[in-house]
Amino acid sequence: MARQSISLTEPNDEWLKAQVDTKEYSSKSELVNDLIRQARNQQAQIDWIRAKLEKAENSGFTNDSKADILKQSRSLLND
Repeated sequence: MARQSISLTEPNDEWLKAQVDTKEYSSKSELVNDLIRQARNQQAQIDWIRAKLEKAENSGFTNDSKADILKQSRSLLND
């Protein structure tokens, strides 16, 4: 595992300490790694949504009704 040295502002360091003190995490490193994992997952979701929006924008206009679009969207979510 790579070792890093980082500087934290006092409020961020206090928050990290508080999280460890509540025994939710065993160390600041574990917490920071979890926060990074969460940020990576969030970025993956944002990228997926962005790709879907770009695809939709590039597909042009539709004559489908709102109900048809909703039905199609729901069927795609169930796939």
